[in-house]
Amino acid sequence: MASLLSLSAAISLRHKLNRSSAVSANTPSKICHTFPGNGRCQRLSFKTKAAGSIEGHVLDKESASISDKIDYGVVGIHHVGILCENLERSLDFYQNILGLEINEARPHDKLPYRGAWLWVGSEMIHLMELPNPDPLIGRPEHGGRDRHACISIQDVSKLQAILDKAGIPYTLSRSGRPAIFTRDPDANALEFTQV
Repeated sequence: MASLLSLSAAISLRHKLNRSSAVSANTPSKICHTFPGNGRCQRLSFKTKAAGSIEGHVLDKESASISDKIDYGVVGIHHVGILCENLERSLDFYQNILGLEINEARPHDKLPYRGAWLWVGSEMIHLMELPNPDPLIGRPEHGGRDRHACISIQDVSKLQAILDKAGIPYTLSRSGRPAIFTRDPDANALEFTQV
């Protein structure tokens, strides 16, 4: 009996963790618990010796186990590393178009390559001048379909006016939410989302 995870136990676990659950159609033995406020999904695996059902999906018939939440103290993103071919050209874009300021306290002169640390709120972008940045061609037109960094801003329309004035191409969010995608001089995709 101890190896059975019943529907009531799953519901009890959900209430204890203060999360909402949904069953993944691709892996019926996994339940997705979404954390309120951040929308992140933590998958918990449920295995039972007897068949059970949650919202019509049958659980695997194996020994009972629940993978616990992985917790090692994540507090946020410290910085995003962005490769560039020419540091001065990239700094012109990030400082003079986007208005980001250099963090002088970071050890840019102690690394074996040229670079700069730029403040983005309380986090940073680490520009790294390397001879092998990502290719400029063959990238998706819309930056949301490419690897990208997303920066929270207060007013997308103001950034849109800045990019228009500078002649920098961009695309708007395909979902209709207030977000704009552009690329830096090395074709690194940047998303700016209004919060």
